[in-house]
Amino acid sequence: MARLSTIACAAALVVLSMPAVAADDILDTIDQARKAYQAGDATAAKQSLDLASQLIGQKNAEAFAALLPAALPGWKADKAQANAMGGSMFGGASAASRAYSNDKGDSVEVSITGDSAMLMQFSPVMNNPAMAGAMGKLIRVGSQRAIQSQDGDILMMVANKFLVNVQGSADAASKLSYAQAVDIARLSKM
Repeated sequence: MARLSTIACAAALVVLSMPAVAADDILDTIDQARKAYQAGDATAAKQSLDLASQLIGQKNAEAFAALLPAALPGWKADKAQANAMGGSMFGGASAASRAYSNDKGDSVEVSITGDSAMLMQFSPVMNNPAMAGAMGKLIRVGSQRAIQSQDGDILMMVANKFLVNVQGSADAASKLSYAQAVDIARLSKM
């Protein structure tokens, strides 16, 4: 019994002496900014905060990519693409998109965009039925209001901060099916 407790104590000492597992890049970068600011280096602090913002955008874009639907029956899906644009471009934005095609040559692209100051300005337009109706036909995608253009393209504003766009050469019914396949419930909670 004494031997077992000696082994347990030795194992605990080994674990406690190990360096911490790789830290979070975002928190490390924010900490670098704080240290630079405290040292009076405002330029380095701003650069670190800009980098942290970009890293957060990339993380969000990757999360958006996970919400893009799999290929529907009879369709093939490309690999989802995720990217984050810096604050100077479009007010900063994180986006993910995925292209789909079928054997008839039809295509659909689904994209999710967030983290954008421009989207915040667009939200009141999407939430006002009269203004949104001027952009196209108002439809429901599940419990979500959406705008459908004459080409069948669909725009949805989710939680007043994410824009889902479904477009392509496919018919309106296919675009609607892809819009319905987006995990709106999970997106709303981000």
